Amino acid sequence: MHAVDIIREKRDGGALSEEQIAFFIAGVTDATIPDYQASAFLMAVLLRGMTDQETAWLTQAMVRSGDLADLSSIPGIKVDKHSTGGVGDKASLVLAPLAAACGAAVPMMSGRGLGHTGGTVDKLESIPGFRLDLSLDQMRAALGSVGVAMIQQTARIAPADKKLYALRDVTGTVESIPLICGSIMSKKIAEGIGALVLDVKVGRGAFMKTEQDARALASSLVAIGNASGVRTEAFLTAMDAPLGRAVGNANEIVESIETLKGRGPADLEQLSVILAARMLVLARIAPDMKDGEARVRRALESGEGVERFRRMVAQQGGDPRIVDDYGLLPSAPGSHVVTAPRDGYLASLDAFLVGRASMLLGAGREKASDVIDPGVGITVHAKPGDRLAAGDPVLELHFRDERQLADASRMSASAMVFGEAPVRSSPLIIDEIT
Repeated sequence: MHAVDIIREKRDGGALSEEQIAFFIAGVTDATIPDYQASAFLMAVLLRGMTDQETAWLTQAMVRSGDLADLSSIPGIKVDKHSTGGVGDKASLVLAPLAAACGAAVPMMSGRGLGHTGGTVDKLESIPGFRLDLSLDQMRAALGSVGVAMIQQTARIAPADKKLYALRDVTGTVESIPLICGSIMSKKIAEGIGALVLDVKVGRGAFMKTEQDARALASSLVAIGNASGVRTEAFLTAMDAPLGRAVGNANEIVESIETLKGRGPADLEQLSVILAARMLVLARIAPDMKDGEARVRRALESGEGVERFRRMVAQQGGDPRIVDDYGLLPSAPGSHVVTAPRDGYLASLDAFLVGRASMLLGAGREKASDVIDPGVGITVHAKPGDRLAAGDPVLELHFRDERQLADASRMSASAMVFGEAPVRSSPLIIDEIT
């Protein structure tokens, strides 16, 4: 078998065999297939797609590229949550400690940002000292002690995905449903969980722009998870405008902590509570969503959730003082406000363009070698539907480099659309796929 023949087969629209897929993924893992061939394969899959069977084989090959975590020493059903990526989407940072405070064991293996979307790993790395490179033994210890561990992909958990994930980010192949499914589910199956809640984003700031595409992705993910013995459900949630008011890395950590203290934006709190409640149901801690939401609300209002976050930070080597002193987190020295150009209603705020503007400031990566600046980002001062006067603040750009500010400012201004009449807000939760 030769890699170039497999690339040609997929390029020409053919269906690959289980053996061909296994051969290619093994070659990616041991580096006998170089990045340029792996990139060509990714583009062929994006353009030609994969059948459900090919996608299942791809996922299993990626699972087999490394080790399977054994979490049997941790009592109960281990449950995780995964988002397909959005702008300002820091819900994992809120819901993981809340679910743990309610008695769930939450091993959360997260990724870096992809394209215009932020990554949980990048956000957590803005906490001084916080370690994401835990071994499986250290992850088990954290779960036993705190109930939650938020780590990056280990060298031995789905290593093929780690390589392909980085290439997808810089080769324009992020949106492929088979590649998204293989990436997400290989990590989740390999990390040893028994249940999974998926947040599949829909809209301008998501990789799935239409509800039809998002529903297809969610259905595929749920089918793969359930077929692999992981009880899996998905929510379709809106991502036309940024979630919450913070976009970036350190500033999203701040907003997550504020939400755990009961002072966060309503949309972020609502989504976090609903997803955490569903995690409790799938983990058989709560009998139904009503009970699950009540438990999560109690953990939020009592402060148990923020204390669990503090313990997680300390357990993983971070400075727990950041929970009370945000000045210990990185921050950008410059600030520039983008204002409303006229009186009217903010009809829409394009999450994609806001995410791109944040990238231009240094909060994301254009290429794999780019270094993220954890202190830069954007604060959203106005949400769609707000009535504004000319000169009112809409977006505040936190920057370090004046050269990056001009382009980011222009892109931020283009994200805003104003109208004369009020706009009806769309629901945050669109549907649930089981």
